[in-house]
Amino acid sequence: MILQALAKYYENLAEEEKVARPGWCSAKVSYQIDLTKEGELKGFVSLKTEEERVKKTILIPQQLLVPEMVTRSSGVAANFLCDNAKYLLGISREEDEKNRKRAEECFLAAKEKHLSLLARAEGDMAKAVCLFFEKWNPAEAIEHSEIRDNWEEITDGGNLVFGIGIDYAQDDAEIKEIWDSQKMEETEEEKGICLVTGKQTEIARIHRGIKGVPGAQSSGAALVSFNASAFESYEKEQSYNAPVGKYAEFAYTTALNYLLANKEYSLQIGDTMVVFWAESGKNSYQDFFSMCTNASRDNQEELKKLFQKIQLGHPVIFKGDELDMEQRFYVLGLAPNAARLSVRFFYENAFGNILKNISEHYKRMEIIRPKWEQKEYLSVREMLFETVNKNSKDKKPVSNMAAMTFRSMLSGVRYPERLYSDTVIRIRAEQAESKINWRRIAIIKTYLIHNCNWKEGENYMGLNEESNDVAYVLGRLFSVLESIQLEANPGIQATIRDRYFNSACGTPAAVFPVLMKLKNSHIKKIGREKEGTRKYYERLFTEIMWKIDANEGFPKRLSLEEQGKFAIGYYHQTQKKYEKKEEK
Repeated sequence: MILQALAKYYENLAEEEKVARPGWCSAKVSYQIDLTKEGELKGFVSLKTEEERVKKTILIPQQLLVPEMVTRSSGVAANFLCDNAKYLLGISREEDEKNRKRAEECFLAAKEKHLSLLARAEGDMAKAVCLFFEKWNPAEAIEHSEIRDNWEEITDGGNLVFGIGIDYAQDDAEIKEIWDSQKMEETEEEKGICLVTGKQTEIARIHRGIKGVPGAQSSGAALVSFNASAFESYEKEQSYNAPVGKYAEFAYTTALNYLLANKEYSLQIGDTMVVFWAESGKNSYQDFFSMCTNASRDNQEELKKLFQKIQLGHPVIFKGDELDMEQRFYVLGLAPNAARLSVRFFYENAFGNILKNISEHYKRMEIIRPKWEQKEYLSVREMLFETVNKNSKDKKPVSNMAAMTFRSMLSGVRYPERLYSDTVIRIRAEQAESKINWRRIAIIKTYLIHNCNWKEGENYMGLNEESNDVAYVLGRLFSVLESIQLEANPGIQATIRDRYFNSACGTPAAVFPVLMKLKNSHIKKIGREKEGTRKYYERLFTEIMWKIDANEGFPKRLSLEEQGKFAIGYYHQTQKKYEKKEEK
């Protein structure tokens, strides 16, 4: 299903001429080898472009359409017209004997390939390339002034292409015709029924690498691959075990590499790289989905209006296009796994259903926030950041949990239990005042509503003074006791939250009697200076204690689910106090 969806997407991209046709591919190219018509090395032209990344400008290689590149593992296999310095110049940055010999082998392989393909060509470009390979001596390369001046740049492993002036060799009409003819005349491989198209066709023996997944091989990792007899069956070798036709193999790898190369249509969550596309190939669906899942401070109001339309069933118009809610939409999560890629998840549904699930997720996440907080919608990455230790070097969330949380947001299935437990652990482990922030409380509330069937949680966006839930009420009581302590001791450095919060939400019966004795002392102190304040806290304390007494007093233990409700009650009551101060 994954390969079929990608192959269909490729066909839509090919109609719009956004991707290469069979026999060609898009590659990152760093430099052009500028030749004269006589095949002499004239110089090097940088093809890198400037790009802003994390408040600094860097140079990145340019994407060019080049002849299809081979899949290399460890052997010597030359590409046509586009390759690194070892193949096109016969030089290597490491100048020891072993690397010099390897570079020489690579150059000879490239020389043989280019001279055999362009032997009968008559154009200036093809002749210049042939003359270059006939004249060039890698052993004397370092003596060339252009090589010496650009040694570090051209031997850094980036791709090089040939050209004369502003014209690239791969764009020459004669050379393109020669390459296309050669691809059609290649020896036929084993035939069979393609799993993607269902047609009798040539089966691809090796699938091209997928580039752009962080942590995987930079040269490309395989999505379909068999490299040991233990993985093979019925005497089928390599990718013949998963028979995919040559056209389908080219189509799905081209489409996937296109998606990964476009930052607008991919996002990284933990170690998982997520790509998404609409069956029709229209960019407006991808742009809208990207905005919904990458909620930022700049698009909060726009998201709010669009989600209201979705909930009311009104037409959604985005960037001038009316989005079809029945359009099939696909989301694929890939993670690195040595020389291969692992599929973390693959989700397909009508675009409207996916948006509805995202909208419901955000609705569950609604919680009262501090006045200064402008954000209403949290992206998945921001949610996951609340589960990690801010003081650790590695601030990445648990790998599989990240992918499962994102899938839950899209499909409406249960959130991973690790999301909830890790959030509660961070609250209990950290001592800073910000440990019980609105983000973490929103995650806890969302989990309890969706996974624990806490229907009443929908009424807990802000303080619920009518609630008799003992865990929630205990959280409120703890907040009031802390407020009394702060009122009695202005400027105190550490409160009961720092010392007793964990035990109070775990074993209330053992802790709250101690806190009651402290409260009595604090109330007396307040009463000597602020009688009105004392009466206010006495009344609030009595109202809450009445709810606890009605539930047979303090429970001995609270479950993990109840501890979440305790944290919500604490946050709501504390936030109510801050609201009053802001109003004053």
